[in-house]
Amino acid sequence: MAVMEREHESQGGAESGTHTHRDINGGWLRPAVFGAMDGLVSNLGLVAGVAGSGASNRVIVISGLAGLVAGAFSMAAGEYTSVASQRELVQAELDVERSELRRHPEDELKELAAVYEARGVDAELAAEVARQLHKDPEQALETHAREELGVDPQDLPSPTTAAVSSFLSFSVGAVLPVLPYLLGATSLWYAVVLALSGLFACGAMVARVTARQWWFSGLRQLALGAGAAAVTYGLGAAFGVALG
Repeated sequence: MAVMEREHESQGGAESGTHTHRDINGGWLRPAVFGAMDGLVSNLGLVAGVAGSGASNRVIVISGLAGLVAGAFSMAAGEYTSVASQRELVQAELDVERSELRRHPEDELKELAAVYEARGVDAELAAEVARQLHKDPEQALETHAREELGVDPQDLPSPTTAAVSSFLSFSVGAVLPVLPYLLGATSLWYAVVLALSGLFACGAMVARVTARQWWFSGLRQLALGAGAAAVTYGLGAAFGVALG
């Protein structure tokens, strides 16, 4: 959802005030940021596990790139299916509401007026507001959708946008743990430092959505990524010994 701005002007020509709201529906930002974090954590864990087993750099790179491709397609498919299903459900409910408005306009009019009454609006005024809104069928549908379903029919999330955002952001995140090896590094520490730096940056970006302090979100993601890398490295080392 685009950032909404509301301006309030006080009486007597006083200076107006403006405030904005964060993107709470996610749009492209949620799948992009969380896709990047998924890519970072999952591929850092994969690279750390393979490196812990004592595998060669060639095997580490192949494993990391395979994890990138598989994970990116999995994320994109999952986001597309999830958002498409949600959109289809909303569209089905909108069809139900559209049918009710056509078949039982008076009942729907009373229902909308009752909603406003329940919020403290005078009964006569609530009935008039509902009547005015029902003059335009599309306006009536949009209003009922907002009040009863909590959705904006004009601002439904796009499955394609979510899928592409997830695919690209996961790929960017997943390539970071592999990048040092592609550039000739021979130590896992370079990959760990680069990946954890990326996780801190992603965590700080999440603060835009959650209103948390940026350093708190950044450190939280860094700690989670470090924990995942430590566990998978340990498992890789154990398997390497057991299978060696």
